[in-house]
Amino acid sequence: MKVSSIGIQNGIIDDKYGQFGMQFLDGIPTYSLPFDIQEVPAGTKSFAVVLDDKDAIPVAGFDWIHWLIANLKQTSVAENVSIRQDNDFIQGLSSWNVSLYGGMMPPDRAHTYDLTVYALDTELPLKTGFSYDELMAAMQGHIIAEAELHGIYPSVKDEVI
Repeated sequence: MKVSSIGIQNGIIDDKYGQFGMQFLDGIPTYSLPFDIQEVPAGTKSFAVVLDDKDAIPVAGFDWIHWLIANLKQTSVAENVSIRQDNDFIQGLSSWNVSLYGGMMPPDRAHTYDLTVYALDTELPLKTGFSYDELMAAMQGHIIAEAELHGIYPSVKDEVI
């Protein structure tokens, strides 16, 4: 399985998906990153997605969760779908304390963000607002494959990456 995104070019995440974008909710960037899943393994019933920032650990004290998705059935997720109410997937609680995409805002330097997609053999018994820990527990024994995509986002507009 593979995951790709037109929002990440040459390892750099486009400005619009974070603090240099144009769409915010209570100061949180909400214009979500698009991605595509290829080479889906046989037996896949749904996907789960985690977008996180492990570079936040020294600053925040924990892995910052930007987006959690469960029960995704499509292999192509368009940009800015997180904010829509008519999605065919459910969203978990991000570290921004919202159940939608909360974009990149690295406080100290450029950070690397990891988009991990899990192919699952079932749908998960979760409700909107589920936590990262609930997602990990629900996926136990159901992961067929996983794929990661990494991208860097700067902390200041002119930062050389």
